[in-house]
Formats: sequence, structure tokens, C-alpha cells
Amino acid sequence: MPDSDTAKTPDDEPSPSVADRARDVLSENSTGMVQDLLFAVAWVGLASLLYDFGFPTAPRWVLYMFMLAGIPAYFGFFISLEIAKEQSQR
Repeated sequence: MPDSDTAKTPDDEPSPSVADRARDVLSENSTGMVQDLLFAVAWVGLASLLYDFGFPTAPRWVLYMFMLAGIPAYFGFFISLEIAKEQSQR
């Protein structure tokens, strides 16, 4: 049986390099990643300003609580944004 008759398996194909995989991920998710980064920078900036100037005598754990509050704030913001987009399309 000649070698050309054998089926190629996925193992026979060269695996993409790390740069190729990173390029694929960035091209597929670039808008979402930029939105996530902008939200994170804005949230950390706001939390830092509140801690430094709004509550200057507060203990350090207050800053950490502000940072943790960013998790539900992130999901709440983007879920409400999706709901608003759906309602505007009706």
C-alpha cells in the first residue's frame, strides 16, 4: 500500500506557533479585549482616586474591597449594555 493512501492525522500537521495562536485570538476577540481593558483601567483608576482622595484615612482593605466590587460592576455594566442593545433593535 503506498504512503499516499494513508490518511493524515491531526498529529501529522505542524502545530501553529505561539505567535500564530496569539494572532488568531487577538483577531477574533480584539473588540472585547479592548473593552475589557478600558473597563479595568477606568475601574482601577476610579477605585484608586476614591481611596486616595475620598477616603484618605480608610484602612488598606477598603481599597481591596473597591477593587473586588469591580467584578460585579463589570458584569452588571456589560449585561445592561446587551439589554439596552436588544431593546434598541426592537
